[in-house]
Amino acid sequence: MITVLLSSSLLMFSPSGQSCTTMIVTKGASADGSMMVAHSDDDELGDQRMIFVPSRLQTGTRSLYQESYRYPRINTTERGPGYSTPGYPMTPALFQLPYEDIWSLLGHKNEYSYAYFDANYGIMNEYNLMFGECTNGANFEPEATVVKAPGKPMRLFYSQELSRIALENCKTAREAIVLMGKLIERYGYYSTGETLLVADENEAWVFEMCALPDDVYHSAWVAQRVPDGEFFVAANEFRIRFLVKNDPDNFLFSEYLIPGLKKLGWWNEEKDGPVDWLKAVSPGEYNHPYYSLRRVWRVLDRVNPDLGLSPWVENGYTFDYPFSVKPKDKLTTSDVFSLYRDHYEGTQFDMTKGVASGPYGDPNRFVGLYDGNQNDVSSGKKMIGAWERAISVFYQGYTYVCQLRPGKQEPTKGLVWFGPDVSYTTVFMPFYSKAFGLPEALQAGGPQKFYGRCAWWPFNFVNNWSRLNFHQITRSDIIPMQSRMEQQEMQFIAMTDKAVEGLTPGEASTVLTERCQANADSVIIGWWHLAATIVAKYSDGYINLPNGDYSTPPCDLTRVIGYPAVWLNETDYSDGPTTYEMK
Repeated sequence: MITVLLSSSLLMFSPSGQSCTTMIVTKGASADGSMMVAHSDDDELGDQRMIFVPSRLQTGTRSLYQESYRYPRINTTERGPGYSTPGYPMTPALFQLPYEDIWSLLGHKNEYSYAYFDANYGIMNEYNLMFGECTNGANFEPEATVVKAPGKPMRLFYSQELSRIALENCKTAREAIVLMGKLIERYGYYSTGETLLVADENEAWVFEMCALPDDVYHSAWVAQRVPDGEFFVAANEFRIRFLVKNDPDNFLFSEYLIPGLKKLGWWNEEKDGPVDWLKAVSPGEYNHPYYSLRRVWRVLDRVNPDLGLSPWVENGYTFDYPFSVKPKDKLTTSDVFSLYRDHYEGTQFDMTKGVASGPYGDPNRFVGLYDGNQNDVSSGKKMIGAWERAISVFYQGYTYVCQLRPGKQEPTKGLVWFGPDVSYTTVFMPFYSKAFGLPEALQAGGPQKFYGRCAWWPFNFVNNWSRLNFHQITRSDIIPMQSRMEQQEMQFIAMTDKAVEGLTPGEASTVLTERCQANADSVIIGWWHLAATIVAKYSDGYINLPNGDYSTPPCDLTRVIGYPAVWLNETDYSDGPTTYEMK
């Protein structure tokens, strides 16, 4: 196998892709018939903004930008005011792609692009086409190549710009998959393996891609449809297995794939049987054993525990976990929020238990100099130990759930529930796909400089402060307020749906925009109030009582927290000075 090394012993994070978890809930698997696509962007301290990209005239060429995550991921005037970031250099284009080329592959001309919500990857457009994403290890992970040398292919596309071009030009999932596949075949693919989830009102697909080390068969992709009534999850490992030919209703793949694999000696159908996509193009799990598969097991087991899936498998190419499953009970958006807030609670892998969780049950496991394997897909790794990889992980930048609701009037069908920072301690706020914009707070500011008007910062602040006493603060302060707010968000949606009844599409979009902006501002202000509350309440290791008795000494102002006896027994507490005797 051919592998490009991506990291050194001192670089903890892969410079390409994100170690994310992504899910599909088909309409037959949801409680209200909604189609849902969800994604957590576990991007360390990258660009956490969700940005509204308006419709624009498509003329001449479209700038392609190289894969990027650090704030600002793109600085340009070409994609609306949200991507124009004063004080930073303009992002140079990797390539200028003629719109005529896009239209020739699309099969028709789009004079104007479709408006959409964007982040590190495209999210949802005005026609309710939805995307999710996760990064996967691949055998070959080349850099972008712009100049087509003799006998050498260009490599212009990564999943970021593929998803954006699809949202700008496509209304259905199938149309998006065909366009992205053709773009890969014509212009080449670079960097890590990728999974994109693509869904519309009727169909949901898993689209997976990687580069191949060949001048002719330079890139490959496959796409498999998720059957209606079923649920899908991916977590940094390709999930499509055997290729199915002559079934275009449920399976599509690149014409380069089979001849490319045969030429490289990675798979030969005549000798090896049907092509196993995962095994043919990938080293398996993204990082260490169970980095990916434990999350897949956990989600599938929660969605349908009757399947009796085991958390233990023979190897990273296991067939123990189905491509998709029928949920035991049909899922709501709140159920999906809950799946993203998981640390294996109640299982043998519970990260809120044990010495590593500290005295207060903290499930976060920070990456350090001894964790060189973290997010490293290079070969020759020595496994020296690893923490379990939770779904809700400390370096999450944001999580969203796209929802397409049947039976609603057209302006209100599509929603993006967006939660800044870590899913366990965030609040999911709704935004209509037909809106004319997004709140400034969601489109401003980065993690490298504190900015109080940036939506990400109050959630990041509260999450970090919770580690003073994780169990107490999350149980007593954060989760109750999160629950109240998200219940209010559900009520807000119901009221907003009614508020736009009978309005023209333009009038409805204006009202949706204004109401969602005011609602988001209210949530962000509320979370800053929570931040101020817990700063005072847990000052100096006490619970500071705001209504303490000041009348007679000793004043009842604080409550001692201390440490649990079980944790104290694991320390040298019992060896402390209790007598004057020499020990």
